[in-house]
Amino acid sequence: MIHIITGSTLGGAEYVGDHLSDLLVEQGVETTIHNQPDISQIKAQGTWLIITSTHGAGDYPDNIEPFMTALKTAPPKMSDVKFAVIAIGDSSYDTFCGAGKEARATLLDIGAEELCPHLEIDILETPVPEDAAETWIKHNIAVFID
Repeated sequence: MIHIITGSTLGGAEYVGDHLSDLLVEQGVETTIHNQPDISQIKAQGTWLIITSTHGAGDYPDNIEPFMTALKTAPPKMSDVKFAVIAIGDSSYDTFCGAGKEARATLLDIGAEELCPHLEIDILETPVPEDAAETWIKHNIAVFID
C-alpha cells in the first residue's frame, strides 16, 4: 500500500498525486490518496509518497500543514515507514521547494527510511509537473513495487 499524501494550494500536487496513483495502479500497486491528510488516519507503516507544493515564504499549504506539524511534534513510531518526496516550487523564490525539503528532513529526522532521491519540480521549467513526476516514478518504479 502506498499512501499518496498531498500538500496543495492550487491543485498541482493533487494532480500529480492522481497521475502517479494511476501509473502505480497500472503496475498492480494499491494506493490511497490523502488530499486532506490526517495523522490519525494514516498508518505509520508501508510507503508514504509526499507530494507538496510550497506556499508563501517556504511554508506548507494549508491542507498538509496540520499533518506535518503533528509528525514533527508527536511523531508516531516511523521505523516501518519508507518514503519518497516530490517537491513542487517556483525557482524565482529563494524558498524554492521549501515545504518539500522540510518534509523530507522531518521524515528522516523521525526515523522513516527514504526509498530514492527526492524530486524537485520547477514550474518555471516544467509547466506540467505531472510530466516530470511520471519520468521520476518510471525511473524509480522498482522501489515502489514489493
